[in-house]
Amino acid sequence: MATHSRRRPLRKRRTALVLAVAVAAVGVLLSLMTALRPDSEPNAVRAAAEPTAANRSGAPAATPEQRAEPSPKQKQKPKPKPKPSKASPTPTATTPSKRPSPTDAPRSTPRPVSGTAPLAGRIQPQVTYKGVATHYDAADGDGACLYGPSPDLMVAAMNHTDYETSKACGAYILVRAANGASVTVRITNECPLPCAPGQLDLSKEAFAKLAGLSAGRIPVTWSLLSPDTSDTVSIRYKSGSSSHWCGIQALGHRNPLARLEVRSGSGWTRLTRTEYNYFLSPSGTGCGGPLRLTDIYGEQLTVDGIAVRPDAKQATRVQFARH
Repeated sequence: MATHSRRRPLRKRRTALVLAVAVAAVGVLLSLMTALRPDSEPNAVRAAAEPTAANRSGAPAATPEQRAEPSPKQKQKPKPKPKPSKASPTPTATTPSKRPSPTDAPRSTPRPVSGTAPLAGRIQPQVTYKGVATHYDAADGDGACLYGPSPDLMVAAMNHTDYETSKACGAYILVRAANGASVTVRITNECPLPCAPGQLDLSKEAFAKLAGLSAGRIPVTWSLLSPDTSDTVSIRYKSGSSSHWCGIQALGHRNPLARLEVRSGSGWTRLTRTEYNYFLSPSGTGCGGPLRLTDIYGEQLTVDGIAVRPDAKQATRVQFARH
């Protein structure tokens, strides 16, 4: 048994030596065959034996054509621009925004040239409005504007929307019917809902100028006027007014009134307009002092010497220009 155990290691060493010699012979043979190939490169075997960083990370090795440096012509050839993706681009400073389509939003009421009446509200000059005309018993001509009784019954009530918190009060409106008849009325009242935008509720006397009262309701067009008049503006303080609280109203103005202000120190304070067409000074600021009136065209009139006399109509010497 001892002799058998000493002979086994010698046999293993001989087998390993034979295998090593065989592998070396095969390697030499392969090297000679590669060297004798006409299209071989000196570094081809080493490049195949030593993987690059791309091979180590699992990426495929670059071919000799991919590693070759481009020719001068290839360097000068501009790179093609990338094609835009189908996805919508994110807006940038150089990307123009989409212009809204006319159907993106409802169309508003047409407006005149900018600057014509910068302080006008819904009722603009040089614009023709469409609506319907109805009629009511105007009695003595008074209404929501609180102008008081008047012998002139060519008056109308403006629908609630276009009345615009009494901004329509005192406006002169030319109304035309489909048959060609027309009439000029002054807004002294409000037509409450369900009167629709564009609707005018005319006195019976004014409606009769356009059609028979039996018609009841007719389609009309109407527009703002700046009439010829020899009258001047008047001022009236509301009942209960004093130096501690007052309401002030302007009457007889040719154009719709946009603002009423009172003198406050070295400046002017704008008063809040009510639905019953008075401008209020809750703390008494400016009551009995100078007033400044502004129409929708921006013209301003300054009035002095109007004392606090409740319910008294006090005439001035000023009037807005005609447009």
